[in-house]
Amino acid sequence: MAVPTFVDQVTLHVTAGRGGNGVASVHREKFKPLGGPDGGNGGPGGSIILRVDPDVTTLLDYHHSPKRRAEHGGHGAGGRRNGTHGADLVLPVPDGTVVSHLDGEVIADLVGAGTELVIAEGGRGGLGNAALASATRKAPGFALLGEPGEELDVVLELKVVADVGLVGFPSAGKSSLIASISRARPKIADYPFTTLVPNLGVVSAGDTTFTVADVPGLIEGAAEGRGLGHDFLRHIERCAALVHVLDTATLEPGRNPVDDLDVIEAELARYGGLEDRPRLVALNKVDVPDGREISAMVRDELRARGLRVFEISAASGEGTRELVYAMAEIVLAARAEKAAEVVERIVLRPKGVDGEEFTIRKTGAGWRVRGTKPERWVRQTDFSNDEAVGFLADRLNRLGVEAKLLEMGAEEGDAVLIGHPDNSVVFDFKPGIDAGAENLSRRGQDERFQEDRRAAQRRREIQEAMAERAETETRADVARRLDRPAEYGPLAYEIGSGDDPDLDDEEAWLEEDPGE
Repeated sequence: MAVPTFVDQVTLHVTAGRGGNGVASVHREKFKPLGGPDGGNGGPGGSIILRVDPDVTTLLDYHHSPKRRAEHGGHGAGGRRNGTHGADLVLPVPDGTVVSHLDGEVIADLVGAGTELVIAEGGRGGLGNAALASATRKAPGFALLGEPGEELDVVLELKVVADVGLVGFPSAGKSSLIASISRARPKIADYPFTTLVPNLGVVSAGDTTFTVADVPGLIEGAAEGRGLGHDFLRHIERCAALVHVLDTATLEPGRNPVDDLDVIEAELARYGGLEDRPRLVALNKVDVPDGREISAMVRDELRARGLRVFEISAASGEGTRELVYAMAEIVLAARAEKAAEVVERIVLRPKGVDGEEFTIRKTGAGWRVRGTKPERWVRQTDFSNDEAVGFLADRLNRLGVEAKLLEMGAEEGDAVLIGHPDNSVVFDFKPGIDAGAENLSRRGQDERFQEDRRAAQRRREIQEAMAERAETETRADVARRLDRPAEYGPLAYEIGSGDDPDLDDEEAWLEEDPGE
């Protein structure tokens, strides 16, 4: 099988790097129990970037290696150490590369050296428990997972950036012409379809320098796949002018320059998008006696159509100078018109913060929730950790998912699906039910560090009572008095007052006193 040397269209599968996972870690130091969370964040994954490189002229590398993957981000570590950033993968592409989806939707048109496009963004790194700690959740026992990087298939299509395009039948002399007016050295032979790939040549006309593209020859029926078809007409889409190179000395019976022009124009019309380009006609091979006679017969008819006609010989150079200056004139006019165009001002209008952040739709499988935030939060959740699941439930509740489900008529036990139908996470709807570990007062927070828990309240009560204790009483005595006030009585009282515990038993003592 022949190995291609020029490729102008490929399908590329790109996968950005996955973000590193955050880590759940607790600071450990002698004599410092519960030293606090110190888990670091995961590093973001590397992105895949397309960059225009003037030294690259073909997409051949991506034909041989159509799958590209960026580096993953590093995982976090204890001691608040964040993971490393995944390295971006920069893919050089030729000037004039069009990037589109598989369905044909254009993503970007990369023109100009250094132009860049982030085609696949790396995943975010997951937060460690140090970043998740707050005033109400002081010691999270979980961390967030890193997000996967974007993965997609794109079509790269090369459209050569040239100022003038040469079109015509095979063996009309297009390659000879570009070799005559520039330093390009395409393959030239005396058989059809010698040119199999586009050739570019740099041409100078006085102070004007421009590029000329020679595309493989067209024949009648190219739209149906005859010859090389329309495979290479994309390379003249950016041209400011088209030059019809007509063979005046063809040996094929029944052919003449006027009919050749009509055939090529019909094929260009079927391709579409080239109707507004100025045309020049080059009657080639006038150095051949029959060629000069035929040229003289058809030039007036072509000029009557409003076309500028030049009689040339690519082999001897006759008439090529006039043709080159005519090309330069059109190119200068096109450049001046382009420079005069008013650049449209792009105004970015971000979505309002009060906009709809998720949607809920009832399907046969259950209630489907779609939205950037819910889907991202699900990807970041470690479902093997109950506390992390509780944290997810709290986030969804604060976003309003639970309230919206209740409003739409969801009942306990209904299936709730979050994410794309091909990769959804399914939950059983349980409104108002706290989730997470057993020691949580709220989902995703640690009760051991709450100041309003019972143990903390008891310590405060004992501390307040210590101010009134007797000199011989210990802290334990005060605690027992608070627990059983009827048995131990008040700490201090006046004899005979209402606080005197002996007053209640005085009458009973007198009745039982045998001395009375």
